[in-house]
Amino acid sequence: MGHQDNAEERVSGKVKWFDPAKGFGFVIAESESGGGDILLHANVLRNFGQSSVADGARIEIGVQRTERGVQATEVFLIEPPDSGEAAPLADFEDIDAEVMANAPLEPARVKWFDKAKGFGFANVFGKVEDIFIHIEVLRRSGLADLQPGEALAIRVVEGRRGRMAMEVFAWEAALSR
Repeated sequence: MGHQDNAEERVSGKVKWFDPAKGFGFVIAESESGGGDILLHANVLRNFGQSSVADGARIEIGVQRTERGVQATEVFLIEPPDSGEAAPLADFEDIDAEVMANAPLEPARVKWFDKAKGFGFANVFGKVEDIFIHIEVLRRSGLADLQPGEALAIRVVEGRRGRMAMEVFAWEAALSR
């Protein structure tokens, strides 16, 4: 087995912040033995199939202690942040709950997403129309930002402004749904 000090351990925590532009962020471990902030590198997140993660999202990671502190080596699970204000978005108020529950997951690619503007668009394979993605929907799905060309699986409903994403999953994460 060798020595234990760099053995991977599994930690649950919350995302403190993650900046896709910088390519890293930090996780706060739930247990005190976590030892402060855990570095979460974009590559580790990308291996899980996401290019971003929402601040406050619950996360399960494998960590390793290094000379420069504790680092995430693998992501096992991401759950969206608790939405204290679980009121539905205005865009979805008129939509039947059953319609929303039965909306199929569709394969899509991100066209563009502007975090500052709070929205963006994706295209479903084989369909020409754009699908509107609101940042709040993204946040509730546990994501914070999207990169052009990123593969997603999204639940789409017909909304006031046309086709809208109601739920967004990273491609790999959707496989477990």
